[in-house]
Amino acid sequence: MGQQETVATSLADTVREGIGAALAQVDADLARRYPGDPGTRQPVHTVYVPGDAFAADTLRSWGDQALAALDAHAPDAGALAAVLGIPDALAADVHDRVRAKLVREPIEDLRIDFEDGYGPRPDAEEDAAAARAAALVAAAYENGTAAPYMGIRMKCMEAAVRDRGIRTLDIFLTGLMEAGGLPGGLVLTLPKVTYAEQVTAMVRLLEAFEKARGLESGRIGFEIQIETTQSILGADGRATVARMIEAAEGRATSLHYGTFDYSASCGVSAAHQSLDHPVADHAKAVMQVAAAGTGVRLSDGSTNVLPVGTTDRVHEAWRLHHGLVSRSLARAYYQGWDMHPAHLPTRYAAVYAFYRGGLEQAAARLAAYVAKAGGDVMDEPATAKALSGYLLRGLDCGAVDTAEVARLTGLTRADLNALAGRPTATDA
Repeated sequence: MGQQETVATSLADTVREGIGAALAQVDADLARRYPGDPGTRQPVHTVYVPGDAFAADTLRSWGDQALAALDAHAPDAGALAAVLGIPDALAADVHDRVRAKLVREPIEDLRIDFEDGYGPRPDAEEDAAAARAAALVAAAYENGTAAPYMGIRMKCMEAAVRDRGIRTLDIFLTGLMEAGGLPGGLVLTLPKVTYAEQVTAMVRLLEAFEKARGLESGRIGFEIQIETTQSILGADGRATVARMIEAAEGRATSLHYGTFDYSASCGVSAAHQSLDHPVADHAKAVMQVAAAGTGVRLSDGSTNVLPVGTTDRVHEAWRLHHGLVSRSLARAYYQGWDMHPAHLPTRYAAVYAFYRGGLEQAAARLAAYVAKAGGDVMDEPATAKALSGYLLRGLDCGAVDTAEVARLTGLTRADLNALAGRPTATDA
């Protein structure tokens, strides 16, 4: 007892050691390129507001307008369920949680737009708007009214607008620094990327700012918008989005699909530009594979059909939006864009129905996996990782509660983090 049984082998230790040495560089490369989930909360959506329209009360105003739309066009759980096709068993809980979310945290991620939503302006006007945006964002974080994530979308790195974009970014970041420093939820978006070299230029720009302001190297990350055909397939026939992630040198936080620019660049007519068009599905599939394991998140785009006008028109737009969001969630695109306050009710309705509808099954499978109890599904570690990630995302957005997840699984949040392969730190 206590002694290890001797077994026969044929290979000398030097063989194993030699293979280890030969693969050391591969091991290091895998660790660098594919670090896995960053462990931070991913917002379920991004709201874009033009730089001149953003105000101190924008978040609350969007929430109030969303509540007004819900009250006017789906005042109770039955009405909302009838419009969107939500199962009766989920209707009351989803409706109540949507209302509570619109009161508590109507916007999870807000981008002040200085690109397409803002357009070309006199330099003095954009200078003032960028400085104003920095002051308002800093104040929001100071007084507790900020969204979990906030930042700007600058103009792109193309020659015609490059200098203007760089200046706006400089003014915004400098304003935040002068107001007390960069907030933890800061997010920057680089649009219309066509070449990996433009991503490298953004890295050099942020490096220069960090050095100028005495910040830790790598402090500032950014999103890459995928809205040109060149960002998916290069002139040489090679997929390019993976090269852009590599060019970001660890600073890329997410890839955002640009519905209308990308569709137009593929020649899709305006009437057929949509999140579910085949060109969109192809681009997003390439993005998904390129980002897998890198820690870079994915975001779907938006619909331009606004829920405004008569109740019938609002319901029609809501059904479209709800269906597209649900479709994206099923395809592992857990974030998207919302263009109007009245999109918020259907965003959260789709998200909450997605997580609540699968809660009990996911919890039961995960509990059985942890207990090695078996059952009618044989799950592997990769599936347990996906189940844990599903529950964590539901917790992050308010679709499910910590207590009910613990009751159904017997697991703590720390347990879920470990199973999902997340670092210890979880929330931004």
